[in-house]
Formats: sequence, structure tokens, C-alpha cells
Amino acid sequence: PLRPTQTTYKFDDADYLVNFAQTNGMQVRGHTLVWHNQTPKWLSDGNFSREHLIAILREHITTVVARYRGRISAWDVVNEAIDDQTGNLRETIWSKGIGAEYIEMAFRFARDADPNVKLIYNDYSGEATNKKSDAIYNLVKGLKDKGAPIDGVGLQSHFTLSAPQMQSIDANMKRLRALGLEVQITELDVRIPAPATETNLTRQAQIYREYLQTCLANDNCKYFVTWGFTDKYSWIPGSFPGFGAALVFDDKYQPKAAYRAMMDVLAGK
Repeated sequence: PLRPTQTTYKFDDADYLVNFAQTNGMQVRGHTLVWHNQTPKWLSDGNFSREHLIAILREHITTVVARYRGRISAWDVVNEAIDDQTGNLRETIWSKGIGAEYIEMAFRFARDADPNVKLIYNDYSGEATNKKSDAIYNLVKGLKDKGAPIDGVGLQSHFTLSAPQMQSIDANMKRLRALGLEVQITELDVRIPAPATETNLTRQAQIYREYLQTCLANDNCKYFVTWGFTDKYSWIPGSFPGFGAALVFDDKYQPKAAYRAMMDVLAGK
């Protein structure tokens, strides 16, 4: 973990990756400052007061963001804060211990630590217009209305072969643009049943192609990031048994139809 105890940070791995990226002319996205799913035990078991939790949140965000100021182009400040079932805020140590305002606080702390980095709210299943994306829209509109320093919404985009309609995704991108927010595709993969068939790989390539086209057609869609590049290290088989082959290079690092489809889009074909 990045912060194994309240008073210690372990930056070795993150430093290595950021330095490697800088050396090789690569951009880095920071993921993620606040996420309920990987809260260290010292925090979840700490029984901290509201004031203490706010101080922990401020110190964590300030320390991490300031360390990489100018070297990271965007931060996922808050990740997956909305409950899938209700559309309300997910019950977490932050929402219960601080209240809904923890999200606004997190964005303000991040902006204070780096005045130029893009600050993003990131979530899944909200790519098209639906109940989840309505909840995300209302959340980020509320933040904008309060003057919170939010720059955009991250659409994770963990798709199946029955991906959302691109027309609906396009409409969602446009309503976020109307709020003055950019869109970042942050965690794209398209999982297919194992073993992969040519038919399914062709359909997968079509989804990658159409999604990239949709992003490029919206001037507020600024990032198009896949969740890894080779099937060899994809998270999908471990989390969705019976599925795999979700990325654009196979497990032998060979480009797939999805890769060629995206190259064609970028080449204007």
C-alpha cells in the first residue's frame, strides 16, 4: 500500500513508474486519491472523529499530489462514490464519517496541492445516459455549482460485447460538455467469452473503433485510456471467470483486430 500506516508513505513503486514515464516521454494519470475499496486497515479500524478524518484526507491528498506536481497530467480525485442500486452516495468511511461534502473537500485539497493538474471524478457504468450517469451528472453539477475545482468526468468503460449505444454515450458527453467539463475514457476494456472466437474479436474491434470515433467527435473528450494493453496481465479473467481477451494486444503481445481498428480511425480510414 502507498500509506501502510498513518505516518508512513511508500512511494518507491509510484516514483519508479513516474520517472520511467518521464524518461520515455509518456503522460501519467494519477489513480486514485479517494476510493472506498482500498482503505488501509489502520484507517477503517481507527474510529476517528470527523475532524480527524478531514485532517487525514487533507494530509493524504496534499502529500501525494504535491509530490508529483507537474509530472502527472490528471488525477482521479474521487473514484466510484455512487451506489449502483440507489443512485445516492455510497456508504463509505468518508461519507459516513465526514458527510457528502468530503467529495468537494477532496477536490479543493487536490487543487491547492497542484494548481494545474486536471481533477477528475471517475466511475463505471455511467458512459451512456442511464440512471447511473444521471447520478454522476447530478453529483458533478452540484460540485460545479459550488465552485469546486472539478475539470471532468472519467468514464471507466469496462464493456462487454453488448456495449452501450454510441449515440447514448455521445449524448452523455455532450451534456457534460454543457457543464464545462471534459470527459476522459479511463479504464477501457471489452471482455469476451473464453475462448475468443474470430466473430467475437471482430465485434470487439468494432466497439473499440466506434468508441474512439465517438470520443474524437466530441471536443471535450480528452483521454482514451485502456486498462492495460496486453491480455496477459488483464484483470478480467480473475474478476469475471469465463471471460477474457479484453485488450488490444493478445497474451503474446501481438496486436489484435481491435488495435488495427483504432489505428485505422487515427489514420482517418
